[in-house]
Amino acid sequence: MALNIPNDPVILLSFINTQLRDFYPSLEEFCKANDCDSEAIVSKLAAIGYTYDAAQNRFR
Repeated sequence: MALNIPNDPVILLSFINTQLRDFYPSLEEFCKANDCDSEAIVSKLAAIGYTYDAAQNRFR
């Protein structure tokens, strides 16, 4: 069952970081499990000034 991914970038930031912290070892694993596009997520969060930090597995 795929998650309902928020569309609003600020809510998406909180949602993704929580999912990464609690359930997934990487953004790629999150996207595979939920059939979503990592590039779209990265792009949407870059628009509000956040980038994915793979070493910390979160957007900062």
